[in-house]
Amino acid sequence: MRFSHLHELGALCAEESTTIGRLMIKEQVQETNTSEEEIFRQMADYYEVMKEAVHRGQTQDTVSRSGLTGGDGKRLAEYLRAGETCSGDASALAMAYALSVSEVNASMGRIVATPTAGSCGVIPGVFISAQERFGWDDEHMVRGLFAAGAIGYVIANNSFISGAEGGCQAEIGSAIGMAAGAMVELRGGTPEQAIHAVGLALKNTLGLICDPVAGLVEIPCIVRNGLGAVTALAAADMALAGVRSAIPSDEVIDVMLEVGSAMPSKHRETAKGGLAQTPTGKRLTESLTRNIPAKKDES
Repeated sequence: MRFSHLHELGALCAEESTTIGRLMIKEQVQETNTSEEEIFRQMADYYEVMKEAVHRGQTQDTVSRSGLTGGDGKRLAEYLRAGETCSGDASALAMAYALSVSEVNASMGRIVATPTAGSCGVIPGVFISAQERFGWDDEHMVRGLFAAGAIGYVIANNSFISGAEGGCQAEIGSAIGMAAGAMVELRGGTPEQAIHAVGLALKNTLGLICDPVAGLVEIPCIVRNGLGAVTALAAADMALAGVRSAIPSDEVIDVMLEVGSAMPSKHRETAKGGLAQTPTGKRLTESLTRNIPAKKDES
């Protein structure tokens, strides 16, 4: 790749008068010695998987193997259809779709890791709900995925995308940054605005720990996907309105590396701290190890 940082990515886009997505396609062609048509087709296939995951999560039983999670994506969509939401219909639909995809993952369904399985709901939640709202065609959405991929490439090569390495800020945070920057581009924003959206999004998740109950990618991972989709939309709106990240986005990524490196191991996907070690987290874990069906409290 001709870029390793976001400011280099932005400079190339300005120099070539192109978008992040189009530039990333060009870079992929050069890197893989594959035709643009084939690269685009592969990404289009990934987008179809995302849409299938949303559909499955909204129409089928997505109870996880553990029994801890499932059906919340459908519940949120039903709540949206029932009347006015607190966060607005656009946010609620993105949340519902993000939850659905994450639940499909927990129920052993097929998803696309964006950038990981634990954060697989954010980008589909943002993209597919926006496509329905704005009437964009699939080609437009696929180009947006290339923009998200370029952003993810920079984060992965300068910080973390793995919760085991850098906490949930690395998984959910990266997904939010990728979705926010891509959403700006989908809405016709400039590469500079998209890059600011990344920094705005990542700053909101710095220090977020990875503390899965029983070590499963369910609690609190699924809910974080839903809320992450909303954060991505908010960061995109800020950037499109002209709000800038006072700390350059590349520096925010560096801070993610610093914070993740300093994070105790018990807060990095080991289930030895955080929510996993609350009284309820321990009880749920024990029930699973004893093969007793676990039920969430009604309270």
